[in-house]
Amino acid sequence: MKLEESQTSVDRLPAEQRRISQDSGTERPFSGAYNDDEEPGISVEVVAGEPLFASTDKFDSGSGWPSFTKPTAPANVNELRDTTHGMVRTKVRLVHPDGHLGHVFPDGPSNQGGLRYCINSASLRLIPRDDMESEGHGAYLDQTEEA
Repeated sequence: MKLEESQTSVDRLPAEQRRISQDSGTERPFSGAYNDDEEPGISVEVVAGEPLFASTDKFDSGSGWPSFTKPTAPANVNELRDTTHGMVRTKVRLVHPDGHLGHVFPDGPSNQGGLRYCINSASLRLIPRDDMESEGHGAYLDQTEEA
């Protein structure tokens, strides 16, 4: 995605999505559109549409944010040290264009790698499994379940 296309996409975001995805904000727990969503598909980043997480890797962590065991395309995700708010955490950001997704914690399901990617719904757009092919994400169909 070219820089000018990226900025146009950012400019189209509603204010709350822009605050979270571009300014490292956080949505209130249990308020995000995808926290309780169980539809098969793939979650992509709201600006660039880069694939991030498959529905088969989503689990209910009880945290109030959508939680995943691993990224679908690890090359799209940066993990950075975050010492804000008096804590030491690992921030998760999109590689390009740079966008805030959430945090990763080492308290996920141990039988699936032990990680919990705790992601803001406002940073995601869900592409239902039935639309993945037409939206250019057919390569990830094997990482989702049929409804």
